Amino acid sequence: MYNGIGLTTPRGSGTSGYVVRNLSTLRVHDRKNDTSTWDAAPPKHREPDEGILEHERKRKVEIKCLELQLELEDKGTDEEEIEKQVDQLRQKLLANLSASALPSRGFKPSDTHAIAAAKKTELSKMARGE
Repeated sequence: MYNGIGLTTPRGSGTSGYVVRNLSTLRVHDRKNDTSTWDAAPPKHREPDEGILEHERKRKVEIKCLELQLELEDKGTDEEEIEKQVDQLRQKLLANLSASALPSRGFKPSDTHAIAAAKKTELSKMARGE
C-alpha cells in the first residue's frame, strides 16, 4: 500500500502490486468560478491577402483568353488573327478587372482569402446597417 492507495498485498490479485496513475480519467473543471469564457473577446477574422485575390482574378482572365484561343484554333483561324483577338479580350477583361467585385457566394473551400474578403464586406455592411 502506498499513501493509502493500492492493495495491501498483491497476493492473489493477478497484479504486481505496483501503483500506476490512471491517465485515462477525465478531469472535472469547476464551471461556476470560470468566467473567462464569458469575458473572452470574439474571434478575430483573418484579413484576406489582396495579392492572392489579384492573382486569382488574373488567372480567371487568362483562362478565358485560353478558351477563346482554343475555340479559334478549332475553327482554323489564322494565328495572327487569333493573337489579335486574344489580346483584345485580355485588354478588355483586365480593364474590367479592377471594377469587378467578388461574388458573395459559390466559393470553393480552398478559396480562403475570397471567403475572408466576402466575410469582411458582409461584416462592414452589417456594421453600417445596410
